[in-house]
Amino acid sequence: MQTLPPGSTIGILGGGQLGRMLSVAAAQLGYRCHIYASDNNSIAAEVSAQFTCAQDEDIASLTRFAESCDVITFEFENVPVAPLQEIAALAPLHPPIAALDIAQNRIAEKNFARDHGGTTAPFAEVTDRPSLDKAIAEIGTPAILKTIRMGYDGKGQSRIRPGDDLDRHWDAVAQQPCVAEGFVTFDHEFSVILVRGQDGEIRFWNTPHNIHEDGILALSVAPAPAAILEQQDDARALAAKMAEAMDYVGVLTCEFFATKNGPVFNEMAPRVHNSGHWTIEGAITSQFENHIRAICGLPLGDTGLAAKKVEMHNLIGAQADDWQSLLSDGTNHLHLYGKGESRPGRKMGHVTKLHF
Repeated sequence: MQTLPPGSTIGILGGGQLGRMLSVAAAQLGYRCHIYASDNNSIAAEVSAQFTCAQDEDIASLTRFAESCDVITFEFENVPVAPLQEIAALAPLHPPIAALDIAQNRIAEKNFARDHGGTTAPFAEVTDRPSLDKAIAEIGTPAILKTIRMGYDGKGQSRIRPGDDLDRHWDAVAQQPCVAEGFVTFDHEFSVILVRGQDGEIRFWNTPHNIHEDGILALSVAPAPAAILEQQDDARALAAKMAEAMDYVGVLTCEFFATKNGPVFNEMAPRVHNSGHWTIEGAITSQFENHIRAICGLPLGDTGLAAKKVEMHNLIGAQADDWQSLLSDGTNHLHLYGKGESRPGRKMGHVTKLHF
């Protein structure tokens, strides 16, 4: 176990809103953050001590970045794995590369969950147009076609309905390797958010009930309704097994469907997560602070609720333009990410409300 004192430098791969909120949490504990991102307009860099703008595959720049850091983490799971292996000896990397490797491949991710006792939707691998026909014949319709790699918030996906022209769906995913998933009949969506320290200690936040619109998270509410809480123990047990198998350090999020037959694993995110943004005001210790604590070898903070009920509303596109009316309610906690232009489907911020 390595404990880093305040004043140490935390490297963050990725320059978006998650990196921004991690940097703020780190600064409150006395750490300096160094952002590495390919986009010069990094909203995380605005609140960080250092910034390197370079491509993910630029080994020379990555090496200089790693040499300046005491520990490295990441704010999104699509960081290329191969370049990280080149710099692995230069600074500790938390969560581990293995977590990235699994999360970046939907087939590997589902098999990993199944290997540890989880239930997933029926699925089949699609590598070419003929295998799409075979997959749909096997799992039926409706189904959803998802690229094996990349894709989030509904991107890289195409919903297949009975009688659809499969050529159209194959073109919609740019004829990339995919997984075809059968639909799951569910009552609710929820996520298990945990943090695991370097010493193996695991703590869970309250399980939020998640509501999506157009494939994007719109609302998270904690605590969740009874129908979700009845399945919480099984979902947490799976998430913990997966974390332990990866020797995970940091915040891990696993998304689930609550069904009549128990929790069905959907996907994992080896990072802080949108459905945990409510923890900034709504928990004793936020997911961002506990991620910093974990990767720096500090004692984990209390994950209990700070109110009877917490709601987190994502601000998508033009919804963020109502910042003045949102602030007119003094009980709202408004977080704007500094992205400037609001576009349809773009996460511009979130607002959290606590009920005492």
